[in-house]
Amino acid sequence: MTSAFAPAFAGFGTGLSLIVAIGAQNAFVLRQGIRRDAVLAVVGICALSDAVLIALGVGGVGAVVVAWPAALTVVAWIGGVFLLGYGALAARRVVRPAPTGLAAEGGAAAGSRRRAVLTCLALTWLNPHVYLDTVFLVGSVAADHGPARWTFGVGAALASLCWFAALGFGARLLGRFLARPAAWRVLDALVAATMIVLGVSLIAGA
Repeated sequence: MTSAFAPAFAGFGTGLSLIVAIGAQNAFVLRQGIRRDAVLAVVGICALSDAVLIALGVGGVGAVVVAWPAALTVVAWIGGVFLLGYGALAARRVVRPAPTGLAAEGGAAAGSRRRAVLTCLALTWLNPHVYLDTVFLVGSVAADHGPARWTFGVGAALASLCWFAALGFGARLLGRFLARPAAWRVLDALVAATMIVLGVSLIAGA
C-alpha cells in the first residue's frame, strides 16, 4: 500500500518545495487572505492553474515548449512589466496609505472581486517561473516515475491546493495583528519589493 502511494508522496513533497518559496503569486494570495477579499476565487484559480500546468508537464508538453524558447522571452517581458506595475501600485500605497479599508474585512465589492480575479490570473499565467516550476521541473521529475508519473502529478497538484488554501484562508489568523495601518504599510512594502525584484529579474533574464 505504501509503495503504491510513494509516487504521490514524492509529488507532494516536490510540489510543496517549489511553491513555498516567496514570490509574486504567494504575496498576492497572502494579501487577499488578510483582506478577506475574493479568497476562495483566488485560491481556486491558483490551485486549478497549477493542476493544469502540472498535467501539461507530466504529459510532456514541456519538451514542446522548449523547442520555441522565444515564447518564454515574450512572456518574461510581459510578466516583468506587469510585476513592475503592480509593485509600483503597492509602493504607492506605502507612501500614500488609504485612510480607510485597512481592516481585514469581508464583503468586497463586485469590482474589487473582479480586479482580484484578473490580477490573480495575470500573476499566475504571465509568470515564467510558474511554467518552469510546474511544466518543466515537475514534468521532468514525474517522467522518472514512468507509468506512475500521473500519480506523482496528482501529489504535486494536491500540494499546490493545500498550500494556497492554507496561505489564503490561514492568513485570516493574522487579521488582529494587521489591524493597524502601520502593519498594512509594512505588508505593502514587502509586496512591492517582491514584485519589483521579480519584475526586474524577469526582464534582465529575458
